[in-house]
Amino acid sequence: MTSRAESAAATRRALLEAAAELLDSGGLDAVTLRAVGARAGVTRGAPYRHFPDKESLLTAVGTRAWDTLGDHMQALRADPGLSAAEKIRGGLLALIDVGRFQPHLYQLMFSNPPGDPTALARAAQRSQTEFLAVVADLVGEQDARRYAALLISSANGIAGLEASGQLADPKWGGVVAEDLTDTLVDMVAATSRHT
Repeated sequence: MTSRAESAAATRRALLEAAAELLDSGGLDAVTLRAVGARAGVTRGAPYRHFPDKESLLTAVGTRAWDTLGDHMQALRADPGLSAAEKIRGGLLALIDVGRFQPHLYQLMFSNPPGDPTALARAAQRSQTEFLAVVADLVGEQDARRYAALLISSANGIAGLEASGQLADPKWGGVVAEDLTDTLVDMVAATSRHT
């Protein structure tokens, strides 16, 4: 028999999954509490018992995405079979893949919700802390923050160029996100060896 708390948690998960699906398929405008409830197959009032408004629902969707990236980065960091450079590459490509396959979610993750402008930045902390630790393994503690910021901002730019179609422009010679990521990580690794 399912407890009330387990049932509420399952409903919340179903609502978050439905909201993420609607976001993927139609962007922010497609996500309404009514549409999310209908897609999740719950009663009309269920979404309102879990989320006071659309903004809090979207913040929860973005937070969940950051948690997923944090889990991925933590697993990469713990993998003894990967070098620090391979772990960094894996983390950057995971971020780029969100932009590639879930562009509306990616945009949401880097937004500042009006009701709590720092909510998603706080949600990103664990992912960023894990990433920073891996970067420190490659370049040392002293330079880790600078290189981690460079790597993350570059991945964000790569994702943006790819999403806009500009990366596919022939003037770039057929380069793809994976190539740029490899070049970036190789440059940081080479620089760290010379310091």
